[in-house]
Amino acid sequence: MAGSIGGGLELWRELYAPHGVIPFPGGNTGVQMAGWFRKEIKSVADLNGLSMRIPGLGGEVLARVGGTPQNIPGGEIFSALQSGAIDAAEWVGPYNDLAFGLHKVAPYCYYPGWQEPGSTLECIVNKEAYEGLPEDLQSIVANCCQAINLQMLSEFTARNQQALEKLKLEPGVQFLPLPVDVLAALKTASLAVLSEVAASDAMAKKVYDSLQKFQASSKAWHEVSEEAFYSARR
Repeated sequence: MAGSIGGGLELWRELYAPHGVIPFPGGNTGVQMAGWFRKEIKSVADLNGLSMRIPGLGGEVLARVGGTPQNIPGGEIFSALQSGAIDAAEWVGPYNDLAFGLHKVAPYCYYPGWQEPGSTLECIVNKEAYEGLPEDLQSIVANCCQAINLQMLSEFTARNQQALEKLKLEPGVQFLPLPVDVLAALKTASLAVLSEVAASDAMAKKVYDSLQKFQASSKAWHEVSEEAFYSARR
């Protein structure tokens, strides 16, 4: 099986190995949105007491800055926002959020999606069955997953742009950047949560150390490539 340049795929498979399965990346949404809010967020103080649909580690981060995370199924988000049971919700991005009609009950969409910069779907294959296949069929499975992963990212990139244009024409809908102090507070809380997770388990630390190493090298490259190119086009 082909590995990854940064080592993340190998760690992923090492984590799943005791369960007798092999994971493959099987789709990616790209950068998501921070979420839809019923009221404007002008400072960190506006997060205090904010009830928001945001699960997982993102929810833990929100709690650290004064919010109240709620784990609500996707199909219940609209009604929860409409009734005022929650003040905000993150789902995916314009493409999916438009279909849910979230802009009709929470007109302020904030970005960037600090909690989900590139959510990956997974295809899980039985290890014994996979290794029992001839090499050509193993290659077909691996390349199919790779193709789907790229195709989904490409489609979301295109569909999000189309949906964004439609949403911007909706009365009252606003796309706004999170204030600098809010992003700073979320970053501090995120680093604290991740550090605690890493300290709680040897495998988690191994993954976190690998992530930090790759993130540093990736950041250096993007500063002189994509980021520099976008700056030049402005």
